[in-house]
Amino acid sequence: MIQIGYVLSGLIAAAIMFLGARFWWAPGAASAAFGIADSPPLSTGFTAWLSVKGTRDIASGLFVILLMANGSPRLLGEFMLLASLIAFGDMATVLRSHGSRALAFGMHGLTGLVIVATGVCLIVGAK
Repeated sequence: MIQIGYVLSGLIAAAIMFLGARFWWAPGAASAAFGIADSPPLSTGFTAWLSVKGTRDIASGLFVILLMANGSPRLLGEFMLLASLIAFGDMATVLRSHGSRALAFGMHGLTGLVIVATGVCLIVGAK
């Protein structure tokens, strides 16, 4: 179970860092793919806010890698459980903005569930 948890953690870290970088390199495409309804057109200010989001995503992925390198499956698992709140919060934000329900549940909600499952694998495997 621990191996599965570490593999999933690595994939999640890579994905979130890629998505964060996308907010820097292609902010319009990244913003549209997020699912929030009526996002404003790109401007200097909006692009700056998207860069802030991208930076936080990259840092979140690096936190996962740091915890993976630490070698404590339980701590990594507990972190992943807490980190799932980011994905579930994104889901709620998309739904609250009357954005795409398919993206809210299919991307953000499913991601949250995968992160929870990853955390559970690590915690159960560490016992």
